[in-house]
Amino acid sequence: MHCFSFDIETVPDVDFGRRMWDLDGLTDADVGTAMFFRRQQAAGSEFLPLHQHRIVAISVALRSGETFRVWSLGDEAADEAELVRRFFDGIERYTPDLVSWNGGGFDLPVL
Repeated sequence: MHCFSFDIETVPDVDFGRRMWDLDGLTDADVGTAMFFRRQQAAGSEFLPLHQHRIVAISVALRSGETFRVWSLGDEAADEAELVRRFFDGIERYTPDLVSWNGGGFDLPVL
């Protein structure tokens, strides 16, 4: 039996923000600030809709028999597509039970 415990970390998808609201010329930080401000005005919370997140890290703890490993997928240069691909490659390889913190409400929908 295999068990994956996982968590993702995200940042605002500033490329989306630039295209959606015509924010060319702003720094990434300023685009992120604008995205949070727009969301606060629209919803009363800065928490961005799931499609406005970009995955920057996925960490996994794998329990497989007597073996236990913890690691983060990819490296600092890995793009979102590589991280997601590696995560689902692991799911396909191990067919694990999944354990997460708010995985059904955030992590898996973003993935």
